[in-house]
Amino acid sequence: MELLKERIRNEGRDLGSGILKVDGFINHQIDPALIDACGRELAVRFAGAGATKVLTAEISGIAPALCTALHLGVPVLYARRERPITMPDQVLLTVAPSHTKGHRTELIVSPEYLGRGDRVLIIDDFLATGQTILGLARLTQAAGAHLVGVGAVIEKAFEGGRAALERLGVPIESLAVVTEMRGGRIVVA
Repeated sequence: MELLKERIRNEGRDLGSGILKVDGFINHQIDPALIDACGRELAVRFAGAGATKVLTAEISGIAPALCTALHLGVPVLYARRERPITMPDQVLLTVAPSHTKGHRTELIVSPEYLGRGDRVLIIDDFLATGQTILGLARLTQAAGAHLVGVGAVIEKAFEGGRAALERLGVPIESLAVVTEMRGGRIVVA
């Protein structure tokens, strides 16, 4: 994903404290061609996993998850932060810390859409500490579903998320790996 790496180098901003701003093309204003290419590449990498659902977290993970699911030909499901009145009383719920929000966030999924027999591929915009993805993995397990892989558009390798996810025992793929952010400089592997 050379195009993605170039966009990170040219347009990404190091805001300090490990925060990488890519709002101009990934998670606020979205470049549809770039996100589609990311989804296509993630779908290729996980083509043999047999996923029946793609799971992500509201809201920044939705675009790459949707494109991945589209190319895999499966539904995408996103964990909500609040339970809407349309959701049943009994839900799948976990809590995960959010680095960019600075507090813990609820992740809520309706058991109507995630259950036994589902083969789940988790896709998110970032793999940093891995806490959100671990929360999504907990929801998958609570539903009795089978986790088949984890994909991220951007991995911040220096935050240790990959090591935290390795205990899940599934393939982990990142399209771009940021190895260092210091003094406004962003290093992409």
